[in-house]
Parts: sequence; structure tokens; C-alpha cells
Amino acid sequence: MTKIFQAFLSGIFFTFILDFFLFLGIHQNYIKLYDIDVYYNILFADNQNIYIFSTLSLFIGFTVIYVKNKITLPILIVMFFLVLLTLFEDIGNSVAKKILMKENVTIKWKKYTYNGDIYYNGREIITYYDYELKKIILLNKKEIKQ
Repeated sequence: MTKIFQAFLSGIFFTFILDFFLFLGIHQNYIKLYDIDVYYNILFADNQNIYIFSTLSLFIGFTVIYVKNKITLPILIVMFFLVLLTLFEDIGNSVAKKILMKENVTIKWKKYTYNGDIYYNGREIITYYDYELKKIILLNKKEIKQ
């Protein structure tokens, strides 16, 4: 039982490090690029997928504890290499777009209708690029008509 618990904790630890660098790349190459007003910790906390995080934690944990080191080390090196690729501008930006951006969305706000892309859907504010205005606008979520 303790080995299973140790595997799960080890998996959480390694997955947390992978997540940190993934969101660091997103923050550096997407959030700062579009000047989105969001603090790194909020970005990190709000965009976690618990199912992916848990599955990856279990996989990594059991790989670290139960699989031989000759196999474990290359698996971890490849995972860290893939996540560290998000620190490069083009890759980090494209990964962030897949995770955060929603394209071709129509939003009704007060008496206006906007057609464009959601760059970031925050807790209270939506960062939105309007096709007609050709600029980024900030919309308060409480004022959006569904």
C-alpha cells in the first residue's frame, strides 16, 4: 500500500513540474504577446484539467516506482523535452492557442454584437479580438447576454 501511495505522490511531483513549464511557456509566448492581464498563478490554477493531470500523475508515478530505470529515464527525458519546447516562441504560442483560444465566436454584449476570437476567457473578463474593429477588446462576463 505504501508503494502505491509513493508512486502516486511521485507522479504528482513530476507532473506538477511538467505543468509548471508548460504554463510558463504559455505565459511567456502567448499571454505576454497579446498583453492579456492575467497573473501566472491564476493562469496555472484556472486552466488545469484534473483528468489529464491525474492520469499523467498515475502513469508517471507508476513508471518511476515500478518500471526499471533504463526505461523510466528516457520516458521522463522525452516528456520534459516536449514540455520545454513550449519555451520556444512559435511552439508555445501554438500550444496556447490550442488550449486557450476559441475561434470565430459571436458575443452579444450590452447592445452590441461582436464576431471574433476569444483569446483568453478569464474569471471576470474575456479578452476578445473583434474582426470588424480589428483590435483586442475586454468584455465583462457579467454584462454578456447568453
